[in-house]
Amino acid sequence: MLKIHRFATLVLFVLVKGVGNLPADDRPNVVVILADDQGFGDLSWTGNPNFQTPNIDSLARDGARLQHFYVCAVCSPTRAEFLTGRYHTRMGVTSTSSGGERMNTDEVTVADLFRDAGYRTAAYGKWHNGMQAPYHPNSRGFDDFYGFCSGHWGNYHSPMLEHNGRLVEGEGFIVDDLTNHAIDFIRQSGDQPFFVYLPYNTPHSPMQAPDEYWQQYRNRDITSDPDPNNAKQENKDFTRAALAMVANIDDNVGRVLKCLDEQGIADETIVIYFSDNGPNKARWNAGLRGRKGSVNEGGLRSPCTVRYPAKIDAGTEVNQVMGAIDLMPTLMQLAGISEQDRQRFAANHDGMNAHKIDGVSQVAVLTGDSPQSSDDRLLFSWWKNKASVRSSQYRYHSTGQLFDIQSDPVEDVDLAQQLPQVASELSDALRRATESTLASNAIDPESRPFIIGHPDMALTQLPARDANSTGDIQRSNRFPNCTFFGNWTSTDETIDWDVHVAEAGRYKVMIKYACPASSVGTRLKLTARGASVSAVVQKPNDVPLIGADEDLFPRQEGYVKRWADLPVGEIDLQAGPQKLSLHATEIPGDQAIEFRLMMLERLSP
Repeated sequence: MLKIHRFATLVLFVLVKGVGNLPADDRPNVVVILADDQGFGDLSWTGNPNFQTPNIDSLARDGARLQHFYVCAVCSPTRAEFLTGRYHTRMGVTSTSSGGERMNTDEVTVADLFRDAGYRTAAYGKWHNGMQAPYHPNSRGFDDFYGFCSGHWGNYHSPMLEHNGRLVEGEGFIVDDLTNHAIDFIRQSGDQPFFVYLPYNTPHSPMQAPDEYWQQYRNRDITSDPDPNNAKQENKDFTRAALAMVANIDDNVGRVLKCLDEQGIADETIVIYFSDNGPNKARWNAGLRGRKGSVNEGGLRSPCTVRYPAKIDAGTEVNQVMGAIDLMPTLMQLAGISEQDRQRFAANHDGMNAHKIDGVSQVAVLTGDSPQSSDDRLLFSWWKNKASVRSSQYRYHSTGQLFDIQSDPVEDVDLAQQLPQVASELSDALRRATESTLASNAIDPESRPFIIGHPDMALTQLPARDANSTGDIQRSNRFPNCTFFGNWTSTDETIDWDVHVAEAGRYKVMIKYACPASSVGTRLKLTARGASVSAVVQKPNDVPLIGADEDLFPRQEGYVKRWADLPVGEIDLQAGPQKLSLHATEIPGDQAIEFRLMMLERLSP
């Protein structure tokens, strides 16, 4: 029988030494800004000669810049590691879509702990760690959420978003909109400390930016990366679009910093800025090999700055190896949240488990209380069938290659034959870590269905992304996150979800759809374990695909539409595992509807 709470795993542990509970007035505010698909080289403070990013640079100037900071090869694993301080391979994050992006529900997040410590918590942006409760951000410690939960979005200009589970329309360019919500939240916090997570969704494709930024970069001369392979593979028009998007991020970071100044709380606020993986295409990246999806330096090394004027000296440069898994324990210690607090929180919440974390608090290094270490701490990276391990000096790959990153940061000279002892030791360490994380992450797929009616939320969203189809129904794009279903021409075809109804009761059903006038009269029927509800399409919604006119570079992802609402009615759902199936029982025209998503609202037990 499925347990809706959180599942236990056995893991390694690194002790987080708390500084005890701080007085309320001494608790720092926290703002964590995460860029999407921005490489190490996509900022002027890391050396990019093609543009200036003065606001993000100011964080490096006025705080600490982490020169060897590592994340994961792709989006959702990095987010999971930041949120938990644990390797993503320990917690069920196996892909970037269709449920594989979700963290196991027994994980304790950094937002859980800060909210428990009396903080107001909010997340604004691209979540990418689960859409339905209990994976939704409102179930993972965040009081307020505005943004989207999928891996990528098809339109950045006033798109369909959600606010605490309810679908809404965004206002203006998405990064500006997300920043507006963060600023409003900060201004409304008063004397209560706040934790704001601001995961932007740019410069991830589709490549879109407000026109004033594009006009600055559309004809700009571009200096290519010093690595010949990067330079050869670069498309300069794509690079120009990426620079325009990062320039927009920089201005929005400036708006957040200005808000902190205006509120008089800049000195007492920790501001962290980093990215989730390497650049999404070849461009200037300090000559580093690899990009997004790679476990080379170029795919894993992220720019990272930590500004906290009350504790961290301006101009602090950190050269030791650190990672996204270190951010949670570091923030815990700065806020006076101890490991004992974390253990207590898990014990007091049914189904949660204070798994031992992989991250290490870096407070002593950031504040200068401890010299930087040259010890051989190891950071591990996995993606698909690739893996590598980074020590203070070397990076070893599961392919058997060994590179001295201190003298050869571009991974040009393989030293495996010259240094067989080093290669053997790192190979053994990578093998042991891989076996440990995979052994602790043996997940029964039946234990992680899409959940309807979880007590945390009255609304459940079931998008096309999480569904399967039969017959000739076609998904609009091979990247499922923002897709819809079309070519629905037969009454024998269905759209299906494998779900678990957490709470039996009556549910109101609504569908987001599009269709031409010839499809009016289509009858849809939703069935689930003996129950059903039907509706007839009364109005056309013959709308074009949108996004192409706003794209600065041709996209791989699919386009989207302005979807209409179709009230379907109410259905009585039994508790437990079952299949939801959407049928078109009558199709008067050439096709039924184009289907984007279904919303179910719990009305009564």
